[in-house]
Amino acid sequence: MNKILFIQTGMGIDVHGQNITKAATRAVQNAIWSNSMPGIENSLPDNSLENMNVTVRLAVPLDRDNLDISKIKETIPYGTVEVDITDGGMATSSGIILEDKDDENDLMYMVNAAVEVGY
Repeated sequence: MNKILFIQTGMGIDVHGQNITKAATRAVQNAIWSNSMPGIENSLPDNSLENMNVTVRLAVPLDRDNLDISKIKETIPYGTVEVDITDGGMATSSGIILEDKDDENDLMYMVNAAVEVGY
């Protein structure tokens, strides 16, 4: 990315089920869902949303190999999306194991996201 226009941040949690993709998707959604970017097209080459580049940076605590990158990319509606994964986030006890929620243990996963938008 040559020029970053803005960065949005968020956090997502999967309380039951130990699904790192669900927690990461929620983190990205948390970062982007409460924003409106009027005029963004005027800042992009050829005034086109398709020329927008997005880098999603995720800090994940566990199960990095289980992260479904394609589902993360689907949360971004426009442009070219790149996903960068780093260690971080948090895994902590939910205090209960709920088999009907697909819990394998009592951990809940928290993921942090930074979504960089530019071109």
